[in-house]
Amino acid sequence: MEKILWNLLLPGLGQLLNRQYIKGLLFTFLGVWFNVKANLNKMIMLSLLGRTSEAIQTTNYSWLLLYPCLYFFALWDSCKAFEFGKRPLAFVPFVFSAYWVTVGAILSLRITLFGLLLGPLWSPILFLLPGITSGFLLRFLLLKFIFS
Repeated sequence: MEKILWNLLLPGLGQLLNRQYIKGLLFTFLGVWFNVKANLNKMIMLSLLGRTSEAIQTTNYSWLLLYPCLYFFALWDSCKAFEFGKRPLAFVPFVFSAYWVTVGAILSLRITLFGLLLGPLWSPILFLLPGITSGFLLRFLLLKFIFS
């Protein structure tokens, strides 16, 4: 569990703790690179301060859209060391989470909640819920009706 929690902070840290040094360094390098190119830290800071318009202007969406795929792939990869990760189709919730979070990032310029524009931080986070839900639902249905 510790490795998954570290991987939530930065892709690759879980792999480094699993002694998968090359993969861990690659994921960490890519995570930092995507972070810098997307201006992710500044976008997060501005979003948390309620300065959504500035966060939108700061964000490089071409790079931001790559981050969820790397993030959830690295997270799934570190989960493979645990029981859930070894179950059939365990990757499906991670893939659907990456898809939905990416869609949330794409739509972040238009999604409002109570009249407030969510922006590039909160919109993708909000889209995580349907990603996880649809991923686990699809996994359940596939296991029940296709792979039974």
